[in-house]
Amino acid sequence: MTQFEIDLKSKIISELEIAEKIYNDVREDLLEKSVIFSRSYESIEDSKIPGFKTVSKGKGKVGDFIAFVLDIRNSTEHLTQSISSHTAKASQLERVFYETTAINICGIEVINKYKGRITEFLGDGYLALFTAKENKQVYDAHNAAKDCIKYISSIVNPIIKERYNLPELKVGIGLAYSKAIVTLIGNEGDVHAKAIGECVYRASKLSKGFNEIRADDRLRYFWPKSEDGKLKFNEINMGSLNFKGYKLS
Repeated sequence: MTQFEIDLKSKIISELEIAEKIYNDVREDLLEKSVIFSRSYESIEDSKIPGFKTVSKGKGKVGDFIAFVLDIRNSTEHLTQSISSHTAKASQLERVFYETTAINICGIEVINKYKGRITEFLGDGYLALFTAKENKQVYDAHNAAKDCIKYISSIVNPIIKERYNLPELKVGIGLAYSKAIVTLIGNEGDVHAKAIGECVYRASKLSKGFNEIRADDRLRYFWPKSEDGKLKFNEINMGSLNFKGYKLS
């Protein structure tokens, strides 16, 4: 084992020990109680996580979130399969770079409009978070999802068609609700604020549709009830995953 590997192993173990302490100290917060763990040293970093302007190293807080994951469908094929040079005006790598740039800029503008924040760019999409202290806040996440699909169709696709003669993009959007631990991950000098929760995992698994918005069962039950509501939750097959998913229509 090289020195780098030894150091890496040590750092991973050290951070896991911190994570274990944080989790144990916020365990009751996840059950609606408030416990905060403090550590002998403290590093405070700015955060993109909505509702948490700063996050402290060695401390965990719990928030209620709607995770929003947008996935560009068939993005791998876009990188590995070329388009005839007689039709496209961009190489394979250029194509992916331009497509993701357009999608990401669109996402930033739309997500910010509805008071959410993009916390991670994933290469073929992004993760955004919306606070969910009240159930009516689901409308922000849902409206953002609808607008993203709308603007990708009406603005992004025509632009990449005109500039690069590229085919239209399709995206899948997953929405999921849960509590999440907000903490800093990493080592001194290289730390990142993260929200770690089941909503992120579920939203990622739900983002596999084509120009569809999909939600998990927790978000369905969290959704405000309306006697004349026109929104329908159509159950979809989630395979071996241990939660239910719904297409919103």
